[in-house]
Amino acid sequence: MSTRTKESKKIASYSLIIMGLGYLITIWFEGPVWGELLHGGFEAGLVGGLADWFAVTALFRHPLGLPIPRTALIPNNRKRITNALVSMLKNDWLSKESIQEKINHIAFTEKLIAFIKVQMQTISFRKSLIRLIKKMIHWIDVERLTPVIKKQIISTLSNVEMKKLIQLISSQLLNEKFDEKVLDHLLKKADSWLRQEQTVHRLGTVSMNLLNNIQADGMLQFALKSIQSLLSKERIGKIVQNLLLNIIQSLQIDGEPNRQALVSYIRKEIHGMGENEQLIEGVENWKHQLLSKWEPDQTITESLQQLQQKTLDFVDDSDFMDHYLMPLLDRFLEMIQEDQNNIDLWMRKQIAEFVENNHSKIGNLVQENLDKLDTETLVDMMENNVGKDLQWIRVNGAVCGFIIGIFLTGIQILVRLA
Repeated sequence: MSTRTKESKKIASYSLIIMGLGYLITIWFEGPVWGELLHGGFEAGLVGGLADWFAVTALFRHPLGLPIPRTALIPNNRKRITNALVSMLKNDWLSKESIQEKINHIAFTEKLIAFIKVQMQTISFRKSLIRLIKKMIHWIDVERLTPVIKKQIISTLSNVEMKKLIQLISSQLLNEKFDEKVLDHLLKKADSWLRQEQTVHRLGTVSMNLLNNIQADGMLQFALKSIQSLLSKERIGKIVQNLLLNIIQSLQIDGEPNRQALVSYIRKEIHGMGENEQLIEGVENWKHQLLSKWEPDQTITESLQQLQQKTLDFVDDSDFMDHYLMPLLDRFLEMIQEDQNNIDLWMRKQIAEFVENNHSKIGNLVQENLDKLDTETLVDMMENNVGKDLQWIRVNGAVCGFIIGIFLTGIQILVRLA
C-alpha cells in the first residue's frame, strides 16, 4: 500500500475515533443545549463514519472478516469488472475509430524532420553517426566481395563486343591522325638507322650479294661485272644510303604524292580493322584465353582493402561531417519534406492496417495481464490507486454526519421547547 493511501487511511480512522470519543463523552451532557447539540453531532458523525467505513471496506473485502452478503464486491465480481474494463478500454477509450482519428491529425513527417534537425546540431548525434558509419564500413567483408566482383568483371569483359571496340579504336586513331603519326615515326626511325656507320657496310654487303646473284647474259652480265669491279661495298652502301635518305626526306614533306599514297594506305588499313573478320576473331580468342587464365582475386582483395581504409580515413577527416555528410542529410530531409504528404499518407495507411489487424490484441493483452494477477494483488492495486479518495469519503461521512447531527438535534430542541 502506498504512503499516501496509508496516511489517508490514518486520517479516516482518526476521524472515526474522534466521533466515537465525542459520542461517549457527550452522553453525560444532558442538561446544556450545547451539550445536546454536540452529542447529536458526534452521534450522527459516528454513524456516518461507520456507514462509510463499511461501504468502503465492502468494496475490497468482508468488513471485520464476516461473510456479510453484498460485501467484498470487487473480489466477488472480479471477472465482470475485468471484462468491463477490457471492453471499455478496447471499444471506448482505444477504439479503432478513435485511434484512426488521432493518427489522421498527426504530421509524422513534420515531427520527424524537426526532431532530426534538432539532433543534427548536437555533438553526441554527430559522434554517434560517425561511429555508426565506421562500424558499417568495418562490417564489409572484402574477401567475400572479391568473388562477386571478379565474376562481374569477367562477365562484363566477356560480353564486350570486340568488333565495336576495334571500330571505336580505329575511329579514335583516325580522329587523332594516327596514320600520319605512325608514318612520321617510322620515317624518323628509318632515317636514324640509315645514318649509322654500320648501316652503310650492311647496305653495301646486301647490295653486292644481290649483284652477284643476278643471272644475266651478254652485255648486261658484262655491265654488272664492270660495276662490281669499279665499286666497293662501302661505295655501293653509300649510294644506297643516300638514295634511301632522299626517299625518306621526300616522304616527310606534306603534300608529296608518295607520302599521300602511304598515308591513304595506312588510313584505309586502320579504317578496315573493324571489318577484318580474321582480326576480330583473333582478338576474341585472345580475350577469352586471357580471361580464362586471369586470376585477379588477390589484386581485387587488396584494392578493396585499400578502398576500405581510404574510406575510413575520409570519414575520420574533420571536414567530412560539415562538408559532406551534413549537406547530404539536409538534402535528404528536403527530399522527405517535398514528398511529406505522400509519406504521411503511407505511414497512416501502415498504422491503420496494423491497428486493424492487431486491435483485438489490445484487449487480449490487458486481459492476459489482469489474469496473471491473483485476486489479492489485484484488490491491493486498485485500493492503492483509488484508496486515498475512498478514505476521504469516510472522513467526509463523519464530518457531514456531525454537521447534520447538530442540525437535526437543534430542530428537536426547538420542537420540544415549542
